[in-house]
Amino acid sequence: MDLNHVKQMLEESGIKLLGGIAVLIIGFITAKFILKLIKRGKGFNQMDPTARGFFEGLIKVLLYALVIITAAGVMGVPLTSFVTLLASAGVAVSLALQGALGNFVGGLMLLLLKPIRSGEYVKIGEHEGTVRAVGSFYTELVTADNRNISLPNSSLTNTAIVNFTREGSRRLDVQFGIGYGSDIAAARAALIALAQSTEGVFKEPAPAVLVSECADSAVNIMLRLWCDEKDYWRLKFALTEGGKLALDAAGIEIPFPQVDVHIRGEAGEG
Repeated sequence: MDLNHVKQMLEESGIKLLGGIAVLIIGFITAKFILKLIKRGKGFNQMDPTARGFFEGLIKVLLYALVIITAAGVMGVPLTSFVTLLASAGVAVSLALQGALGNFVGGLMLLLLKPIRSGEYVKIGEHEGTVRAVGSFYTELVTADNRNISLPNSSLTNTAIVNFTREGSRRLDVQFGIGYGSDIAAARAALIALAQSTEGVFKEPAPAVLVSECADSAVNIMLRLWCDEKDYWRLKFALTEGGKLALDAAGIEIPFPQVDVHIRGEAGEG
């Protein structure tokens, strides 16, 4: 092999390498541009927000994969050899990406069964928050204190999901403790009047006050009402404070925990 032939091979390889790099750069830029066009499309924006987030991630993966395969072809890698290599490495790749594949399948299940949707307030395991997006591999929650939590989709298909938004309304229970000598009827009247005058409390089912427990130091009563899911936390805090003030105004004692101690003298003490 003479020097000129070696030089020619290096030049051809260099041109192919530069061409492949150019395809990668241009391809990734083009893929981002296509994604922006798709996201701006009327049909895409009319999709369900949950499905929109999933398909956005899926299209991104497919476009990037197409760019990489095209660049490999420009670099001179035979596509048949490339496909054969991928097939032969399929088992190892599937094992390495087992978690990712499980997350992708989990995303499909969430998309089809729709136990959660974007914008809904849910509790998944120990995590609670508003669903921001259901992606191809992860679901994003935003907590009440503005923390972002990414949950693997595969875990959601094997975990109980509590959806607080789906039904539109929620029951709210606010508990108070009153003294054993207090008038339960007066306490009930004060709390029901408070609930009926508070904006956001449903008229039907009507608010009620129930005795929930005869505890060691107090009789625990519960103000039970129904409200819109969006008003739940506002009403919980407002009625907890308002209930305390209403009971005070009605002369109802809210006792502290206490223990009565009785001392008996020994026999024979005078």
